[in-house]
Amino acid sequence: MRSIRRRKSVVILRSEVSGLGSQSQLTRVLAKLVATGQLIRVGHGIYAKTRINRYTGRPAPAATFESIAAEAFKKLGISVGPGKLAREYNGGTSTQIPMVAVVTTGRRRITRRIQVGSRRVVYERGNQDTP
Repeated sequence: MRSIRRRKSVVILRSEVSGLGSQSQLTRVLAKLVATGQLIRVGHGIYAKTRINRYTGRPAPAATFESIAAEAFKKLGISVGPGKLAREYNGGTSTQIPMVAVVTTGRRRITRRIQVGSRRVVYERGNQDTP
């Protein structure tokens, strides 16, 4: 737990802590940390730190869903961009705020599930002409 607590990033990859023990030990420890609420599982081999919510007193993710997803993609080496609706909103062509986290992957096909609670990242493939 000390190794995880000392890291500055909110997202912890299983591969980052693989040197701390064997594969079975790591599986048991990460499952125990998730069960006690010290970590939450975001995806396959991806975990996020938690903090105690001051209103409910229960563990909550230590960062927003969008920042956790962005940090996870960055650590995995996957380049993604905002989805079509977010680009329209940021460009000023739409006034509707996108409620679903949609990211564009360009030509790359990604099936990895990134989920925190009931919020989940949705992928849209970009045009074949765009990188």
